[in-house]
Amino acid sequence: MRCALVIPSWVPEDIFSSKTASSQINYWQPLGTLYVAAVLQRAGHEVKFFNGAFMSHEKILREVQEFKPAFIGIYSTTFGWQKAKKTASDFKRIFNDEVFICAGGPYPIAVQEHCLEDAGEAFDAIVTGEGEFTSLEIIERLYAGKSLEGVLGVIYRAGERIIKNLSRPLITDLDSLPFPSRELLGDANLYIPPPATYKRRPVAVLMTSRGCNRRCIYCFQIDKERKSGIRYRSVENVVKEIEYCISQGYREIKFIDDTLAADYDRAMQLAQEIRNRKLDFTWFTSACVNQVDKPLLQAFRDAGCWAILFGAESGVQKNLNAIKKGTTLEQIRKAVKAAKDVGLKVSTPFMFGIPGETFEEGLQTIEFAVDLNPDMANFHAITPFPGTYLYDNLDKYGKISNELTDYTYQGAAFIPYTMTREEILQLRQIAFRRFYSRPSFILKKLLELRSLNDLLVAAKSMKSLFWLWTKTDLFRKRKREVPTRTG
Repeated sequence: MRCALVIPSWVPEDIFSSKTASSQINYWQPLGTLYVAAVLQRAGHEVKFFNGAFMSHEKILREVQEFKPAFIGIYSTTFGWQKAKKTASDFKRIFNDEVFICAGGPYPIAVQEHCLEDAGEAFDAIVTGEGEFTSLEIIERLYAGKSLEGVLGVIYRAGERIIKNLSRPLITDLDSLPFPSRELLGDANLYIPPPATYKRRPVAVLMTSRGCNRRCIYCFQIDKERKSGIRYRSVENVVKEIEYCISQGYREIKFIDDTLAADYDRAMQLAQEIRNRKLDFTWFTSACVNQVDKPLLQAFRDAGCWAILFGAESGVQKNLNAIKKGTTLEQIRKAVKAAKDVGLKVSTPFMFGIPGETFEEGLQTIEFAVDLNPDMANFHAITPFPGTYLYDNLDKYGKISNELTDYTYQGAAFIPYTMTREEILQLRQIAFRRFYSRPSFILKKLLELRSLNDLLVAAKSMKSLFWLWTKTDLFRKRKREVPTRTG
């Protein structure tokens, strides 16, 4: 069966300020979609991928129509839901009932049947969990002319009714999955992380595990109760995928596990295996500050890792406790120092608008970031995506925007009772100015310039810094007050 997998068209300005988009924009390889594609291809189906990051809405409609699929799967985040609905509706207009249209991704997983209620007849079904085997079973049922009754992990239309099947258990044997179908991406060089967060191109993203056993209130997980914990791929399977990526021409890998170091011994074994095989690639990873030490970080460095991200989140212990981060300020300081000592670049994201946080505490977080002095820092607005603990308990903590397009880390969708939206946006701008305008920081970056790419990154950064100082409302998306609701 011909299957089209689609990410609706979007532009950087949908997420970032138009003045700073060039220094923030990133195009991730959509691993979830590529895993679904790989499973469908392994079963003998013909799959094409249409990525709206690089295609206009009209071009997607035209090329999908030319492909003539029988199944269309559309990926949707929260902020992208309106565009997903528009894309599905236009496909229905073009194909009538000749194509089956299904939605998947974080938003459909979170709000379940409400997607079908909201979208009218644009979608025939949604996938409510991991999509690989659910999508395959849907397609096999369609091919055989059978209904979707009993297909685990599916909510579907049956005439005027919406039928909600039981959930599908999460995949436990991750080694049983084929490697993501990165060949569907086309030009791999288009898929790059933000400037200054990679050293070599092209860059592949890779997951060595799924799930998280931590309970941060802003984190979305398919398994809300964390009953399944973390599901790991074997080190051998991960290394085989690394070797396969290298054979495809990739020169750097970004590991996007929630934390690569949740299993300390496994992380050490992976680093040692990469080093023993003398694999020629550089890599970037993330880890929790209370799960690493100097020996592990040194092993990462020896294996080709050049940078690591630690989710610092706040410089006030009360606020770390409020988001159930499970870490301390001292652990953050210790991890950052250890990483620097072994020669790793360090990135630390922070967030403003934490429940109970005050404007003055936001200023303390900024000073903590400056004192910590990582190589890179980002300053987000905490965002309670549907399906998170924070979203499900809004009445305890604050108000939230009714505009789904605000559900990015830039949009300040959530406003705690202790702060205003304007204060959150102001803190973000103060933070970027304060951190990146330091003469010592600028001098350090100038001394690190080694290549044309370094110069281009520096130029984009200086442009963004200019707008940070000249535009007082840089992060404000609209003049009017954003509508909010509680509960």
